[in-house]
Amino acid sequence: MPGDPDQGEASRSRDSGNTVLSKDFAGGILVLTGANSAVGLRSIPARYLFLDEVDAYPLSADEEGDPVTLAEARSLTFAHRRKIFLVSTPTIKGISRIEREYEASDQRRYFVPCQHCGHRQWLKFGRLRWEKGKPETARYFCEGCEGAIAEHHKTAMLEAGEWRATSVSSDPLTIGFHLSALYSPVGWLSWEAVARAWEAALGSDEAIKAFRNTMLGETWIESGEAPDWQRLYERREDFSVGTVPAGGLFLTAGADVQKDRIEVSVWAWGRGLTSWLVDHIIIPRSSRGTGGPERTEAWNALTGLLSQTWPHAHGQRLGLARLAIDSGYEAPAVYAWARAAGFAQVAPVKGVEGFNRAAPVMGPSYVDVTTSGKKLRRGARLWTVAVATFKSESYRFLRLGRPTDEETAEGLSYPAGYVHLPKGAEAEWIKQLVAEQLVTVKTKRGFQRLEWQKLRERNEVLDCRVYARAAAWIAGIDRWPEATWRDLEQQACPGPRSGVGTKDDDMDAEPAVVDTTESQGSPATPSAGLLRRRAPRGRRVFTPTYLK
Repeated sequence: MPGDPDQGEASRSRDSGNTVLSKDFAGGILVLTGANSAVGLRSIPARYLFLDEVDAYPLSADEEGDPVTLAEARSLTFAHRRKIFLVSTPTIKGISRIEREYEASDQRRYFVPCQHCGHRQWLKFGRLRWEKGKPETARYFCEGCEGAIAEHHKTAMLEAGEWRATSVSSDPLTIGFHLSALYSPVGWLSWEAVARAWEAALGSDEAIKAFRNTMLGETWIESGEAPDWQRLYERREDFSVGTVPAGGLFLTAGADVQKDRIEVSVWAWGRGLTSWLVDHIIIPRSSRGTGGPERTEAWNALTGLLSQTWPHAHGQRLGLARLAIDSGYEAPAVYAWARAAGFAQVAPVKGVEGFNRAAPVMGPSYVDVTTSGKKLRRGARLWTVAVATFKSESYRFLRLGRPTDEETAEGLSYPAGYVHLPKGAEAEWIKQLVAEQLVTVKTKRGFQRLEWQKLRERNEVLDCRVYARAAAWIAGIDRWPEATWRDLEQQACPGPRSGVGTKDDDMDAEPAVVDTTESQGSPATPSAGLLRRRAPRGRRVFTPTYLK
């Protein structure tokens, strides 16, 4: 209230005690900081800590350790009077911070009474039932009497509810609470909306994962078991290596640099992240017997791939839209080659572990600097890739089954993300594609984390797949509007025909004209798979009113 002496002097915009990240008030101060700032997390003692969305925190803050641990150390001064509140949407089982903290607590759930029999229970998604395709019929069925509870009963149920511990806490001073979207009050998110969201998510692992995380407040179990390579070998399709089936609309490549060779996988991409293996090229050591990556011949051969084209099923020729190359081995040589090749088509990448990343690909960061230490924006640039994320995605896509003949006759198409392999894919290549598995390991501090470990010594094919997927992400495949897809379809099949790749027979169709000798090294100009660059906006000039 104006004039109230308890409010103190009004804050001034230039008051040193009131900034964007700190606010003074009577009896204390509110300090805001980010989980990626080690200095901000440990600079000021605090009695009360509020840590929001802890599952999205990075593994380490400025390489100084776990952000939650650093933040909790702030409150040690007030050890007997402190309060720490952690809240988050859970993410992946085994690495979720909020799950770990909740399981160490007394695990309280909100128990509500049935409006028919009075039985108290916490709401489970499995007991929300509806007629298939009719989410408006959603009702909750009591686990005590199996009576159907309608949406309008929620108000009375929530008013009569109570928190109950469902476990014994390992620390008597720690309590935990779990609440899902099923408890949303009447007028907010309805059970019908929850049912509708579930039906919309079916068929997509990513959508189901998001539903379980955000709607149910449950962790997602990441299946890291390697797909059976023999099953993948047997399901190879009738299209040739070196050709692009009809559904493929643009090409990316992933290059893995080894001591004695450079391996490159070329993948075609279509709608819904559906992909086709087009080619796998090994650039060997030079004739003089010395290491390939250090030799000019190897880099010249890699440069030649940038201008190579591959024949499309509809007669067009596709070139590489983007090539991502691993800089982990011999980074200076990779940067030197990328500078010469140009960064419009080439993206040096560096793999980073961990699932808690703001995005699967970050960057670019500029690695070239002047003598004064200033970064050169026109110099070499580096993208960081969350390889664990793309490996998990690739394994999910490889597990997708192809429709049966009966399902195809009924009009069912390949699922989004399906990985198509050509008849010429060798057994060794497929073994390398599934050469790792995701396992849960314990850290020295006793925490669990997920880690990709090799099943076989050779895994270059999987790495190349990850880098090619990163190249597609950099090109924008995850963010393209419908107009971009229509443009690519028109390029691949000019004329009245449209909707390339929407039919299964198109996906498996042989090219109209295929010259295998030409496809292995043709310098022909690409006629499809070209990504249009948006024209830059013109500078807007505004005239102030007083000058008019």
